[in-house]
Amino acid sequence: MDPSQQNTHAKLMTRDIHRLRPSPTEANCFSLGAISWVSRLDVGYGLSTVSVQTVETVGTIVSRDMAEKFLKFSIDDGIGCVTCIMWLNQLTSSYFSRFDSSTILLHSRITRRQARDIRIGAVARVRGRVGLYRGVMQITATNVVIERDPNTEILHWLECVRLGRSCYRIQS
Repeated sequence: MDPSQQNTHAKLMTRDIHRLRPSPTEANCFSLGAISWVSRLDVGYGLSTVSVQTVETVGTIVSRDMAEKFLKFSIDDGIGCVTCIMWLNQLTSSYFSRFDSSTILLHSRITRRQARDIRIGAVARVRGRVGLYRGVMQITATNVVIERDPNTEILHWLECVRLGRSCYRIQS
């Protein structure tokens, strides 16, 4: 993965999230864009793809299923839907036991507050790690923001188109 994109959320439409394919060279990464040979002055000829670990998408929440340990919801951006999962088990999961207890408590409170705000019909910006679950792409949400600006979705679409052409090399 390009170090300059390592901590960057790729802004994608749901259609493009579902088009992601597991990277043949990097674990926990997905390939995005047309695979083509490009000529670059610094490296000669090489394979042109973009690696993605984390994504950002904006859309309307169309389903919500609350369980004890997680919140599962779907977001529809007008082109398609993607399933998102937000884990709520920070206080009981062994994964978080290596972190400071005050950090875990703060993270748990923030996550619970975000989960409470997720309602069907709300427009939300979701950021998180993308992955395969039972053969289908999903987002493990790390941050969900309920948007109040009615133009947010359209602005996200425009940004995705611009980035798709200039950075990700996505073919329509």
